[in-house]
Amino acid sequence: MANSNKLAILSVMLCFFCMGFVDLVGIASNYVKEELQLTDSMANIFPSLVFFWFLIFSVPTGMLMNKIGRKKTVLLSLVVTVVSLLLLLLPLFGENFGTMLVAFSLLGIGNALMQTSLNPLVSTVMGDGNLASMLTFGQFVKAIASFSAPYLAMWGAMQVIPEFGLDWRILFALFFVIGIVATLVLWSVPIDEPAIEGKPSTFVECIKLLGTPIVLLSFLGIMCHVGIDVGTNTTAPKILMERLGMTLNEAAFATSLYFIFRTIGCFTGSFFLRVLPARTFFVISVVMMVLSMCGLFVGTEKWVLYTAIALVGYGNSNIFSICFAQALTSMPEKQNEVSGLMIMGLFGGTVFPLLMGVMSDVMGQSGAVLVMAVGVAYLFMFTKNISNN
Repeated sequence: MANSNKLAILSVMLCFFCMGFVDLVGIASNYVKEELQLTDSMANIFPSLVFFWFLIFSVPTGMLMNKIGRKKTVLLSLVVTVVSLLLLLLPLFGENFGTMLVAFSLLGIGNALMQTSLNPLVSTVMGDGNLASMLTFGQFVKAIASFSAPYLAMWGAMQVIPEFGLDWRILFALFFVIGIVATLVLWSVPIDEPAIEGKPSTFVECIKLLGTPIVLLSFLGIMCHVGIDVGTNTTAPKILMERLGMTLNEAAFATSLYFIFRTIGCFTGSFFLRVLPARTFFVISVVMMVLSMCGLFVGTEKWVLYTAIALVGYGNSNIFSICFAQALTSMPEKQNEVSGLMIMGLFGGTVFPLLMGVMSDVMGQSGAVLVMAVGVAYLFMFTKNISNN
């Protein structure tokens, strides 16, 4: 039984790694912008498109889990993700805008399915004790994929690693292989899921759960978290290029720096959330993000901008886990439905980049930072609603 549980944990952590594939859209959109000579508004369509599908699929996925189970839903998400990566590997990718739209849409749909079903699967495998801490460790594993994507793209573009003619798109090939491995491992591991008691909720009943204050406030918190996350990994390289005159390959390090500190934040956060009150750690995280927005808005020196990117990376690393756990533990009898609603909040990854693209076309990258600062301000106000239980 112990070995079976270890295998289940391993399979779930591999899935968290695959969850991080969605973050490749930040650096990918920058390379596509350069290749196709797009404006910021046009290039930001790609991250916005990826996260648009969270609005459409998250709640239905929560309902689907009630019918086929959490594990089967995660498996379905992995299959959709692998197909999206396969499309991105097609030779047609480089010339066909339509193929990119379809591929990034499938990446978003697969990730919506995965994020909705994988977090409840964690509570199935581990139990509900220290849920925020365990979800944070999963986010740590996810962040490894997130920060490796810009490096893989950059090394492929510079032909530092064997790229087999794929150039920066070599990252799609590597993630494709890992996705297949994760699918096979999860499929082979038995996981006992609790039976669903009572009648499954309808779509309208799921949406009505937003009438519960902590669920609604947590939902908005996740929207802001994801908007800041996608916004930073898309905009940080542009800030370095605008203010320091860097090339895209040089500026791509900014995205990796962000995810490196997100990874460190998730890893240390899984410890701090065991020893510190959740509200205290949330306040510390938001204060770091406030300082970051100031640095990104006025910074013109490399050390100031790098410090600001590192601060937002660390500060934003545990926001999702805390907000998600607050909502999930508030309604334990409706975890699948609440999970769907929380993941629908990832729609913030659509709203923020679109607004940031418009603002950056009008007043440069400082305009994009202002949009993210609004999200940070909400998280600061949300602090008083965090329970320490």
